[in-house]
Amino acid sequence: MSKAAPITAKRFKGITIPRKSHPAIRKVTRQSDAPTLHGNKFWNSSCLLIDYLHRNPPEHCSSVIDVGCGWGLGGIWCAKKLGAQVTSTDADPNVFPYLQAAAALNGVSTHHRVARFERLSKRELSAFDMLIAADICFWDDLVDPVFNMINRAVKAGVKQILVADPERAPFFEVAQRSMDRHCAELVEWETSGSIDASGAILVIHNA
Repeated sequence: MSKAAPITAKRFKGITIPRKSHPAIRKVTRQSDAPTLHGNKFWNSSCLLIDYLHRNPPEHCSSVIDVGCGWGLGGIWCAKKLGAQVTSTDADPNVFPYLQAAAALNGVSTHHRVARFERLSKRELSAFDMLIAADICFWDDLVDPVFNMINRAVKAGVKQILVADPERAPFFEVAQRSMDRHCAELVEWETSGSIDASGAILVIHNA
């Protein structure tokens, strides 16, 4: 009896999510410098965002910024399923070859920009209807930069802000500050479908 072929990708809510073993990802790994800021794999919190948006289609999503994008699956889903123009930003330029490979598997593309949270100005953020982010608050020293970015996004008129996390302590600090200042909602969330993920999503409606 022949062995079953290894699973190198999964389908989730209409997109293909490659594993590190996928040929396209392995090719990028061979040809590119390794990511340095935890962008070495797909993180499941992106699935929390995708599942939430799948079940709660946003009213305003023509232009989306995916902050701390990593492999960019949240933005890729928005481009494919919502028809959004997506800008993917990350502090580590080495993630973008992985994002491009994942986007190509899904027949879409996104704009790329290397930027830390502090470099996203109110003026730049004003160009977007929606801001999404996943797994961006994993250290205590990220609390202030992430919260200040959220403040600028609110002031810039970004209509919906979604930040997903597997419920780390720094994320809860950002969430509490956002609830105090911006009447944000903290939503417990579990995915349904081919990928199991659980955590929380910080949701701000600013329309």
